[in-house]
Amino acid sequence: MSTVQKVAIVTGAGTGIGKSAALALLKDGYCVALVGRRKELLDRTAADSGAGERALALPADLARPEAVQGVFAAVKEKWGRLDVLFNNAGMGAPAIPMEDLSYEQWMAVVNINLTAMFLCSQEAIRIMKAQSPKGGRIINNGSISAHAPRPYSAPYTATKHAVTGLTKSISLDNRQHDIACGQIDIGNAATEMTERMTKGVPQANGTTIVEPRMDVAHVGSAVLYMANLPLDANVQTITVMATKMPFVGRG
Repeated sequence: MSTVQKVAIVTGAGTGIGKSAALALLKDGYCVALVGRRKELLDRTAADSGAGERALALPADLARPEAVQGVFAAVKEKWGRLDVLFNNAGMGAPAIPMEDLSYEQWMAVVNINLTAMFLCSQEAIRIMKAQSPKGGRIINNGSISAHAPRPYSAPYTATKHAVTGLTKSISLDNRQHDIACGQIDIGNAATEMTERMTKGVPQANGTTIVEPRMDVAHVGSAVLYMANLPLDANVQTITVMATKMPFVGRG
């Protein structure tokens, strides 16, 4: 367990990757704000952690600037600082041809996957620059889709490619403030979102195959490793994936 208590915010903390990362941070002694749209899922994460008051459920729609501001204000009021932000909240659109997507479907993905990450990063930077000791770490969930698309995934893939640019900009623009920023690209972690892979998912060559998955706890461990580095060291990018998933080479 960490000897000095640190404070983290995890978005999308109610399920899957966010929950795994939040539980890893809480087990290590962090105070963690659990952020997401559904309070009952955040409360379950808090209960599963057994961390008591070190886990704070903060339901919010992160696509709304005022909601994001409220989350970070609540964390600063309760714990006085912020050491780690894990920008994990995300969503996809239906797997249909690009021309059949509605404007609303496109914007829903852009708002959560990209705009919400921007808004959360803004608020984190403001706190981290002003606190004493200053600095902190922002970790962005990029995904394998930050490198290569799946069929019929234009909104998700476009936003995840954009996350890479945002990560690099945050890293460059804030290093003089002792704010480190890195990206974790995750492939086929076993969560509700990837359950469909056990039944078969479309491939680039037109076939449908079952894809291997990995324990989501490995993602939580990787996020914790990144979070616990001293601020003079940074994992700029890391890929954690199921070894046999069809990504490297041609599958």
